[in-house]
Amino acid sequence: MKINGETHYLWRAVDHEGEVLEVFATKRRDRKAALTFIKRAMKRYGQPKVIVTDRLRSYRAAMDVIGNAADQECGRWLNNRIVLLNH
Repeated sequence: MKINGETHYLWRAVDHEGEVLEVFATKRRDRKAALTFIKRAMKRYGQPKVIVTDRLRSYRAAMDVIGNAADQECGRWLNNRIVLLNH
C-alpha cells in the first residue's frame, strides 16, 4: 500500500474466524519487521497455534529467533495471516 507516495507493507494478525486483531505497517519486509510484528501480536494475544505465511524467508528467520518455527504453515493458496488461538 502507499502512504504519502511511499510503499509500505501491511502485516495483520487474525483469529480462527478471520477477525482482524492486529494491523501493522512497515517500510521494509525483513526479519526485523516480522519479528517486531510477531512479538507485538504475541504480547497482546499469547502464543499462536498456527502461523500461515507465504514462503518469504524473513518470516522463518523471525520465528527461529522466537522459537515457534514449527507452528508455521506455508501454502500457495493460504492467506498470509497469523492465527491466534488460546485453546
